[in-house]
Amino acid sequence: MTTIRHQAVVPLSAAGRRFDQALAEMFPDYSRSRLAAWVKAGSVTLDGAPAPPRQLLRGGEQVRLEAELETEVASRPQAIELAVVHEDEHLLVLDKPAGLVVHPGAGNPDGTLLNALLHHDPKLAELPRAGIVHRLDKDTSGLMVVARTLPAQTALVDMLSRHAVERQYEAVVAGTLVAGGTVDAPLGRHIGDRLRQAVRDEDDGKRAVTHYRLRERFRAHSLVQCNLETGRTHQIRVHMAHIHHPLVGDPLYGGGLKLPKRATPELAAALRGFRRQALHAERLSFEHPASGEPMAFQAPRPADLDALVDALRGDLAANGADDD
Repeated sequence: MTTIRHQAVVPLSAAGRRFDQALAEMFPDYSRSRLAAWVKAGSVTLDGAPAPPRQLLRGGEQVRLEAELETEVASRPQAIELAVVHEDEHLLVLDKPAGLVVHPGAGNPDGTLLNALLHHDPKLAELPRAGIVHRLDKDTSGLMVVARTLPAQTALVDMLSRHAVERQYEAVVAGTLVAGGTVDAPLGRHIGDRLRQAVRDEDDGKRAVTHYRLRERFRAHSLVQCNLETGRTHQIRVHMAHIHHPLVGDPLYGGGLKLPKRATPELAAALRGFRRQALHAERLSFEHPASGEPMAFQAPRPADLDALVDALRGDLAANGADDD
């Protein structure tokens, strides 16, 4: 286990404030819930003695924080290969392959990204969710950032909540777009299917905004860039289906296989063989949680998606523009 130790003096400006409120400002590297748990456990003392969270301060008191980071994750480490794009003492950036589940759950007790992370760095077991701060769907490929320390995790979660992390995706969708646009439509759990998300009313949905831009137009498909302003479950998949351009291969929202008329054999084979949503998290940028340095990462298009795009280009070259 790792022991963390900090000492500080309550600033005079905190006079009259509650102990728990002042702690959140004195130790911003840790979440309020984490600090509250440490106060309750007696791991934070005020002038050498435990104090209740609501105790009012006068300013000038000595605060000592000494806590053990106990195991938060009980899953077992597994030697699963990780594509590490960047690694330092504070964080990891990974290029997740399609088909890899992020968290263990029903039907996926192990063999997940979390199991792989615990093998790569056993100390991640001391962090909630092994440092994972955001997810990608099982069959979405691309970039993810993982924290390696509690302060980095707190900072990254805060950045995500403030939409200060840029996440850019590439997708192949059904239908021919003529321009880009924005989908601003609240999302929530589908009423009749708990595995699905759906566009909901503002009263019972969470705000969700996706910006999309046309990159290439084919005869019956489009290659688009999607930038998330918010990060809801299945957001791009639901939003693109909502505007009648579902992702190719999407088993939940795609509506089944549709071949263009006169499709080349290569395109027909590529579309029939593409058995995941055609979505790739290609770019990730944020400020480093420790140094504040701007960080930006790019993940190349994976081979299966690259082959699909090549087949679409070949079909367009063979048939010319098509308006059917």
